[in-house]
Order: sequence, then C-alpha cells, then structure tokens
Amino acid sequence: MPSPGQNKISMGRWPVALRLIGMGWYVGICIVLGVWGGLWLDGKLNTKPILVIVGLILGLVIAFYGVYRMLLPSINKNQGKENK
Repeated sequence: MPSPGQNKISMGRWPVALRLIGMGWYVGICIVLGVWGGLWLDGKLNTKPILVIVGLILGLVIAFYGVYRMLLPSINKNQGKENK
C-alpha cells in the first residue's frame, strides 16, 4: 500500500507529462502543416520541391520558437530558485 507522500509525488508528475505531450503535439502539427502548405503551394505554382523545403524549415522554426516560449516560464522560475 503506497504511503500518502508517495501518492502526492506521483500525482505531481501528471501536469509535467501532459505539458510534454502537448509540446510534442505542437511540434508535430507545426511541421506537418508547414510541409502540407508547401506541398499545396508546390502543386499550385508547379515549383516542386522548393516550397516543401521552405514549409518544413518554417514549420521547424515556428515549432522550436513555440517550445521555447512554452518553456520560458519554467526556465525563469528555476533561475530564480538558483539565485536565492
């Protein structure tokens, strides 16, 4: 039978796990939408594969910038703890 303290520790991991899952979905969606947009524009403008590559790069940049913005509060909170 788990002790009350152990249950509290395991419940504290859920928000972190859900946040990481959300970030993974965010990255995946950004990349897929970038590639899909590039494929669609390539089909319309007959410029294969230039816009797919541009879409992929744009999706990666947006994904990593978004993850950075999501992690920024956690980074700042941890830096505040180190300075005290």
